[in-house]
Amino acid sequence: MLYSLSLAVLALAGSAFGREMEKDAVRAAKLYDSGVRHSAIMAKKHDTWQKQRDAGLFDSSLYPDIDKKVPCINGTATAIPGNANYTFKCKDMDLYHFRSHASLGSNGGEGSSSWGWTSPDGREFVAIGQSDGASFVEISKQGKMIYLGRLPQYSVPIIWREIRAYKNYMVIGSEALGHNIQIFDMTKLLDIDPANPVTFSNEQDLTGLFTGLPIGRTHNVVVNEETNWAYAVGAAPRNSSCRGGLIFIDLADPSNPTTPGCNPDDGYVHDAQCLVYKGPDTKYLGREICYGYNEDTLTIYDVTNKKNSTIISRTSYTGASYTHQGWVLDTEWQEFLVMDDEYDEFDAVEPAADGFPVTYIWDIRSLEAPKQTGIYKSKTHSVDHNQYVIDGYSFQSNYGAGFRVLDVSSIPDDPTGKGVSEVAFFDVYPEDDNTPLGGVVDFVGSWSSYAFFRSGYIFVNTIERGGFVIKMKNRDQGYGRGRGRGRGRGKGNGRGGRPW
Repeated sequence: MLYSLSLAVLALAGSAFGREMEKDAVRAAKLYDSGVRHSAIMAKKHDTWQKQRDAGLFDSSLYPDIDKKVPCINGTATAIPGNANYTFKCKDMDLYHFRSHASLGSNGGEGSSSWGWTSPDGREFVAIGQSDGASFVEISKQGKMIYLGRLPQYSVPIIWREIRAYKNYMVIGSEALGHNIQIFDMTKLLDIDPANPVTFSNEQDLTGLFTGLPIGRTHNVVVNEETNWAYAVGAAPRNSSCRGGLIFIDLADPSNPTTPGCNPDDGYVHDAQCLVYKGPDTKYLGREICYGYNEDTLTIYDVTNKKNSTIISRTSYTGASYTHQGWVLDTEWQEFLVMDDEYDEFDAVEPAADGFPVTYIWDIRSLEAPKQTGIYKSKTHSVDHNQYVIDGYSFQSNYGAGFRVLDVSSIPDDPTGKGVSEVAFFDVYPEDDNTPLGGVVDFVGSWSSYAFFRSGYIFVNTIERGGFVIKMKNRDQGYGRGRGRGRGRGKGNGRGGRPW
């Protein structure tokens, strides 16, 4: 009996590890390589958003700006007493400012991506994705958004707009046909009088325009500032020669972006993080590595030689429904990463069958044989979307659950995830708070966030309402100042997506 019990205990312990598996080629051909799953997700999003449009919920002018600081007290931040839609659930995060998309110069609203830039003299700016372009704000020392102007969409309005920083530039892609990739110089914002915000011109004010996409649309853009390369990922159509894979974009001269080609070898890439490799796998030291989130796999590429890039490994995992996005724990010593799956809650597959988002933990100490070692399950019913790791914290935009902060600093010592905990949150979508499970599995609320500012202010972009500026309590400075373990943590400049 004791022997049988010991075997059972060992089996349970082992169940927390070894969840990685080979890609299921038959399932992949049916759901992923064909684009069926991605099309179904986009259709479900369109359906949700059309219902919101029909109900008038995308009229962001309905949401009044909140100019005063609203502290989180006993689990709520009450901006308008007695108004449930302005009573935000929270933990150790205060609201400093809210401005609607209309207040931020948009006629269409419908927020998406966002990214920040810090000027050489320390001023902090955000580019805010909206259906009709990108809005620009400065975050003041008091945490207030100062609207400076906007760059209109290059072709037609569409909600999907992704933004990343490259040095002093914003790189802006879109799912709109013929949009191409805009390259905008953020230093143009430095001398604008806020009393006279500027609507910039695509003809006169762009530094560059990348026109090398198959039909001018891309799902996402990725930047590796260290190597002067950007990557378009998910560029339709899938039957083009690049198959929606990594398209290499040389940004050495931002006024003349060019491409030497692409890597189509694993087909469609939904998102990626590309870095110069620093870590324990000595075979790849100094190589340029892309961690690709490829619908049903974590696919790791060596893209050092753009004319001869290769796949190092391609690994699926238990619960794979739609591998969406992820981030390494430490860019300066790449041993682990965290990843989100955007559809496992909808598919109701373990470990997300109950509709509570799962953060997947990967051991990448061997790039050729990554291991899916553990998970963290959120306590709030919702869908996870985007996350970025800074100095031992994972900053997550989880749709209707809003902005969540996980302490992931324990992962190098315990990669099962048992030591991971949620330390702060701000729920920007109170509309679902009174549902039976306290949240909905749907594409509503927060799309993106930017938490890399030295000031500690965090910008959160929402689909329906607009932009929030929030901050963790007792946080006079930002992150990246040596907290936690790991080599070289806290380095970087904060403008290209790394801690300063």
